[in-house]
Amino acid sequence: MIRLSVSRPDGQYRGFVLEGHAGYAEEGYDIICSAVSALAVNAVNSVEAFTEDGFDVEQREDGGYLKFTLTDRPSAACSLLLDSLVLGIQNIQDAYGEEYISVSIRQ
Repeated sequence: MIRLSVSRPDGQYRGFVLEGHAGYAEEGYDIICSAVSALAVNAVNSVEAFTEDGFDVEQREDGGYLKFTLTDRPSAACSLLLDSLVLGIQNIQDAYGEEYISVSIRQ
């Protein structure tokens, strides 16, 4: 199962942790893992390319783990990009089910 845990105290993003594998299909053919990975990597790359927000990223070489932490309060653009990430992953969860993806937003 893929688990997305988003930290958003006081309505302000602080980061997210994405871990696990969907187990929908065998490695290399798992469309859920591919879609979630593409959304997450694009969100991190977009924050870097389109905002001045500082952040730290931690990932494992074997895949299945990405931690993104903002170093300060997010800009409006960064918040929009992270809203888009969460929306996209929630839409995948709605389409394929909670047995493959779990989304939690910590306030």
